[in-house]
Amino acid sequence: MANYDLETERRAGYLLFRVTGPNSAETVKNYMQEVVAICNESDCFRALIEEQLEGDRLDVQQIFSLTSEGAMDALGIFQAIAYVDPRMGEMAKFAETVAVNRGMPMKAFVSVVEAERWLLRQNAGTAEKQLFEDQNSRDPFG
Repeated sequence: MANYDLETERRAGYLLFRVTGPNSAETVKNYMQEVVAICNESDCFRALIEEQLEGDRLDVQQIFSLTSEGAMDALGIFQAIAYVDPRMGEMAKFAETVAVNRGMPMKAFVSVVEAERWLLRQNAGTAEKQLFEDQNSRDPFG
């Protein structure tokens, strides 16, 4: 049985995850595995994770390890991940940098509103990119 609670809400173009429980490396690792599984099952690869874990912050080494391992385990799965935990402060940017350097399309935010705006822009950008690719994939000599 999980020692945390993970709520999932389907929104236009992404899944919103709210996680509560104790702040530990085990909690983060387990809920992230669950997020990946739910995204795969839902065929939705854009996620907004609102973390509301209680207790002391994880240390730099724990954040580095969890982010590195999580990014490698989910490599190629996500199109965009917005991560919200205002309590993390500068450590959120550190986690973002670690994830991005390992190919994970993640951005850290201090508010759900900002994170949602970014995700919606990612959706819009993807649609525009697809339209551009569709128009340019036509045979100009056909």
